[in-house]
Parts: sequence; C-alpha cells; structure tokens
Amino acid sequence: MTLNLSHSLIGESRETLQAILKTWEPYRIRQLFSWIYEKGSPNFEIMSSLPKPLRHALSEAFNLERLLVSKAQISSDGTQKWLLKLHDAHEIETVHIPELTRGTLCVSSQVGCTLTCKFCHTGTQTWVRNLEPGEILGQVFVARDVFGEWPSPEGKRHVSHLVFMGMGEPLYNYENVSKALKILMDPQGLRFSRQKITLSTSGVIPQIEACGRELGVRLAVSLHAVRDDVRDVIVPLNKKYPLKDLLEIVRAYPKISKTDYVTFEYVMLKNINDSEKDAKELARLIRGIPSKINLIPFNPWPGASYECSDPKRMEKFSEILKHHGYAAPLRKTRGQDILAACGQLKSESMRQSKSKLKACSETM
Repeated sequence: MTLNLSHSLIGESRETLQAILKTWEPYRIRQLFSWIYEKGSPNFEIMSSLPKPLRHALSEAFNLERLLVSKAQISSDGTQKWLLKLHDAHEIETVHIPELTRGTLCVSSQVGCTLTCKFCHTGTQTWVRNLEPGEILGQVFVARDVFGEWPSPEGKRHVSHLVFMGMGEPLYNYENVSKALKILMDPQGLRFSRQKITLSTSGVIPQIEACGRELGVRLAVSLHAVRDDVRDVIVPLNKKYPLKDLLEIVRAYPKISKTDYVTFEYVMLKNINDSEKDAKELARLIRGIPSKINLIPFNPWPGASYECSDPKRMEKFSEILKHHGYAAPLRKTRGQDILAACGQLKSESMRQSKSKLKACSETM
C-alpha cells in the first residue's frame, strides 16, 4: 500500500489553517475545521458546505488520511488495542478500555519513551521520536471511526474520556501534546471537556505549571515510591527532579489548573514499595494535596525483573491510605492477555537511518 505523503490537515489548528489557506474567508476556515474535527470527514469531497472548486483544490494539495491499523486485538474483558502505523513506518499502540458508564482511550505521545522506568515495558523501547499533533489526534480518529462516533454523540459515548498514559512521556513532547489538546477541547473541534482528559507524567517539573496554566486538564503523577533512593532506581527521572521538588509543584497544581484533585499512580512492586511503612509515608508526603491514589498491580511482561505485590499486602496498603482519608482503590487490571494493561505497551519501532525509513515507506 502506498501512503499519500501530501500535507495532512489533521492536526492543524484553526489559526494554522488560516495561515495555510491565506485567501480563504474566516467563515470558510470555520466550516473546514468543523468538517475535519466535529464531523470527522474522511475526505474533502463530502464537505457539502464548501464550493466544489475549493474541495477540488483541497484534494489536490492535502489529505485527511487516518493512521493505518497494522493489528487490532480484543481482550477477553472487551479492552481493545490497536497497533498503528505512522507515515514513516514507525508504530505506536493505543488502547480503548470500556466500562459501564464511560469509555477511556489511552493515548500515546511518543514512539518509544524518553524515560527508562524499570517496571515499564515501554521504557525498554528506545525513544525514537515525538509524535506530531496529527498523530496524537489520529489515535482518537481511529477510535471514533471504529465506534462510528462522528459527529460526537450526546450522552454515553464509547470514547468519553482520554488519558495520556500510553507510550511516551507527554511533558517531554509538550508543544505537540498541547496543540493536540487544544483541538481536542475546542467546542467546534473534538469537543472533549478538560475534566475528562488526564495527562500523566513521571515528574517533568518545568512543564507541569505550563500544563496547568495553559491547558487545565487533570494531572496524574506516576509516583511509585516514597523515598528518593528507591525512586531513583525505578523512575530514574527522579535523579533530576527529586520527590521534594516534584511534590512542591504538584501541591500547587489544583489551584493553577482549577481542577479539584491530582491523581497519584502507584504500581505495586513486591518487596520494593509495598510495605506498611511505605503506605504511611505516602500519606505523609501528600498531606494537604487534594488527591486520590490509584494502586496498580504490576502487570508482567516478557523479561520483567519485578513481581506484583501479594493481594493481602496490596489490600493492607489501601486500607492504611483510606484510614488517612485518601481514596486509594486497587485498579482492576484490564487487557492483560493482549499486553494492553498499564505498563505493557510496546511497539517494535527502533531508530533507523533516513534511507531505511524512506525505503520502507515507499514499499508500503
């Protein structure tokens, strides 16, 4: 299959569209924006409110091609995972998690990951590159295509919530993630409430304040340890941004972002971070921060050197946190049989020379 490598308009903001199509009247730009993001038009020909000459000109110079689905898997619990091929032949994974009252799409922000968290399968894959805004949005397009949700329906939706918890560290791709999020939240775009979008970070302190001030989405912090010596090992970013500094900016986030709480993600690793003493220290560290804690059973992957905590030990950990006034549910593992659970995502993309990538894309 040959990909059309002309300029894709998926990922372009209203302002950028106006800059590209300089002679167009603003109302035409609004119409085009709505056709792309609100109606999810797969091509320009069906944009009936635009004159035929404009549609023809768009078709000649641009495209609205979706990301290619290389592989689709469905778990026994209904979780779906899509391996998506990008224009340069690299691949990313995106996961949809269905629940009774909502449907959550887990979005990737990088090919591979900048970080090397020891318990995370994605962290074993070398960082290749950041995703462009259109590639971030493209994951939502694929999900909405699968579920037939164009335009976005009122009431219950298959894709009602977004979590930036897929492959990559979102705040190390802040510029592109920010551009995508603004389109996702645009009332004439993809129309997601900022309260239904959660961005997860391992603690890239310089961008946390900007995220709260400019985007106002919910924040999830991948904490996973209560002491620097432990976190330095399992989340090496901690050596650059230690717990004290991280929690200081996180403490201010609800006020900056006008959100009501912060979520702390805590993967339960047997005999590493799961003692009663760890639970009490966690409660002390986050005291005064409006927050909830998601306790995540470690999800194994091939070659992992960690084990999941014992069920009774996880229950005791949760009880201690609840005693201190925190919601601390044990997250139910979803999609584990297709390696779609938290910490299991990984594609086969690796760094390649430009010549190899070009040759690969030309033969698709």
